[in-house]
Amino acid sequence: MSRLILASRSPRRLELLTRFGVPFETFVPDVDESCDLPAAEAVESLSRRKALATSSSFPDAFILAADTLVSVDGVSLGKPSGREDAVRMLRLLSGRTHQVFTGVTVISPSGSVFTSSDRTDVTFCEVPEEEILSYAASGEPLDKAGSYALQGRASLWITRLDGCDTSVIGLPLYLVRKLLISAGYPLAAAQRQYFCIKG
Repeated sequence: MSRLILASRSPRRLELLTRFGVPFETFVPDVDESCDLPAAEAVESLSRRKALATSSSFPDAFILAADTLVSVDGVSLGKPSGREDAVRMLRLLSGRTHQVFTGVTVISPSGSVFTSSDRTDVTFCEVPEEEILSYAASGEPLDKAGSYALQGRASLWITRLDGCDTSVIGLPLYLVRKLLISAGYPLAAAQRQYFCIKG
């Protein structure tokens, strides 16, 4: 069975990749995640950086890496540095449409690199200050790009979503499927074998 390594231990990415019904392992590479590029380019660059750092430890495996950034008015919002930073970001997003960019990279065992990205537009209602403060105090925003989780309490504020919901969570599944197949990953065979083992 072809070995697949997810270069992340994000619980959200693990849960999403589980939907593929294939076996995979996780690994967190030690990479510098700073990047001055615009969000749309930065997520591709960062996902590629994570994948390449992981492939050196698993040269015979398929490597999957992703990176997500929120952008409003052309300003990238990554993970907040703390509660006050989360409040600042949420105030920026309140009552407005922002963009969520997720870059995905797959590297094949032969070393071929496949990278692409997804853009999804998300619109928030006007969020009362007390809700912003309460949400920031909950701790949920602290490890999320843009300081919110689509699958969490922030879903109460979303009035419109144009694009891929799993991309906002951190892993656009349609794009992962496309890149895995392009890289030569035997998706259908891996699913059959996995279900036989599980079965």
